[in-house]
Amino acid sequence: MAEYKVNFLWDEEAAVWVATSEEIPGLVLESGSLDALMERVRHTAPELLALNGSSKGNYTLSFFSKRHELVVV
Repeated sequence: MAEYKVNFLWDEEAAVWVATSEEIPGLVLESGSLDALMERVRHTAPELLALNGSSKGNYTLSFFSKRHELVVV
């Protein structure tokens, strides 16, 4: 079974989460909510994989998130 990695990065300046994947060409989505963005990726990934001819049966999506925040003491 194929596995596709999706990275979520918080864009502090735009105040949105951005989803990208080196393994799913064309995947670039953003949302203010991480949960909403994950749902959008679940719906968009199959379409992009089909368009790129990469969809071969079942696959898994692995989500990785990264967010840095400045803590002032």
